[in-house]
Amino acid sequence: MNDISPAPERPDNQAYMAAVDLGSNSFHMVIARVVDGDIQLLHREKQKVQLAEGLNEQLVLSEEAIERGLTVLAQFADTLTPFAPHSVRVIATYTLRRARNSATFLRRAKAVFPFPIEVISGQEEARFIYQGVAHFEHFSGRRLVLDIGGGSTEFAIGEGLQPLRLSSRNMGCVSYALQHFPQGRISEKRFNRAILQAEQELEPIVSSFKAAGWQQAVGTSGTVKTIRDIITGMGLSHNALELEHLLALKQHLIEQENSYQLDLPGLTDDRKLLICSGLAILIAAFQLLQIDQLIYIDAALREGVLYEMSDRLQHLDIREHSVASMQRRYDVDMAQAARVSDTALMLFSQVRSKWHLTDEDAMLLGWAATLYEVGLHINSSGVQKHSAYILQSANLPGFNQEQQQLIATLVRFHRRKIRLEEMPAFSLYQLSQVVHLLVLLRLAVLLNQKRRDDFLPQFSVIADMQALQLDLSTDWLSKQSLLAADLLQEQKALKKIAFVLDCPGLTDVVPA
Repeated sequence: MNDISPAPERPDNQAYMAAVDLGSNSFHMVIARVVDGDIQLLHREKQKVQLAEGLNEQLVLSEEAIERGLTVLAQFADTLTPFAPHSVRVIATYTLRRARNSATFLRRAKAVFPFPIEVISGQEEARFIYQGVAHFEHFSGRRLVLDIGGGSTEFAIGEGLQPLRLSSRNMGCVSYALQHFPQGRISEKRFNRAILQAEQELEPIVSSFKAAGWQQAVGTSGTVKTIRDIITGMGLSHNALELEHLLALKQHLIEQENSYQLDLPGLTDDRKLLICSGLAILIAAFQLLQIDQLIYIDAALREGVLYEMSDRLQHLDIREHSVASMQRRYDVDMAQAARVSDTALMLFSQVRSKWHLTDEDAMLLGWAATLYEVGLHINSSGVQKHSAYILQSANLPGFNQEQQQLIATLVRFHRRKIRLEEMPAFSLYQLSQVVHLLVLLRLAVLLNQKRRDDFLPQFSVIADMQALQLDLSTDWLSKQSLLAADLLQEQKALKKIAFVLDCPGLTDVVPA
């Protein structure tokens, strides 16, 4: 479905960007360009996939759902053929976040779709949705944004461009349709069960969200748009949605008894089986959050992704703010963080060509180097474990799940034993890439163990694919018996993962 115009044949202008949203109900793609600092949408595509329909109770995605997704990705890949990898961002949400076999989907996707797929957390999804709305239409006060998806529903409260509350709840129009309205059957009892379950899912966030407050409530995406179109088409409202409109629509749907026979203005065939479940979730949100009125805005996650891509082109990366916030929260020794980061990035600059590392790798290594001691206040002897747990569990706006997992993994093994079997399986990163970054971080931490700016002399490294030669002055090293002993231990630790660290003259200082 092309909503705006045919896709441009050649994106010669570097400001062309594309965002792809792999949702639980539909896959969306938008192509845009930056004009005078603003986003101009050029092309949209939407394909119904219903991934969430293929997710069973054991959270395993069916082969049929995987095939539907891969077919659409192949179509999107054809449209995106002229685009450079850095100008396309692909975001996967609830179903691929929850599926136990999501790695299988991501691996098979690489064969038909050349762009990396980022699986994001529910809070990150809510943040993108809020950013899409905030950039699309200015509002001077505080507003609540909700987006009912196929597998989850996201809520956000914010002011201007700043989100203040973010939450993702495991309730969506596809999953609730299968559970409460199978084969399109409608009844008051089914509606009430669905509403009650949605209210139970919402209960943990109600107090926090109501305490924050808002002056405007906004709904986005297909479910809210469909409900808005039906209600305006029936003459129940001309603009904003109110609870009485939703309850009137609910009563009308109950009288029809089955979704297949629905004939309502604004209700397309592909939405018939989802309208009751989406309406039940929306009614629950109105009742528990005490929403007076809700307006629809035609902007959501993919628009938020585009605006963040635009910010990154202008070197305004929200991840920098997330890292700085984490440093402040855990009172990180900033001088030591800077030393380790500077050393790690100096090493990186000398090996990046041989190891085929990227600018993105450099940023992730630098962030790991500045955050490796966030768990120091818990217990210094187990700092690597405590820091990794914090980094893995924290909300880090701007990072997708694998980026956050990679930083946590580097920090987890920045000292002592390296256990490859305990490392997560990555889709966006090769194991060799993870090992290379880990070696650089371990060396940077080890070389800065004195926590002094005037400690290290000039030194260099030479890289091979599974080896690194560290050239330090033998005279200087002979005066650093502790460091020399630690380097010898590091050689042994890296040898266990089939990596060779060579330091000429080391055995002259500390006999092996």
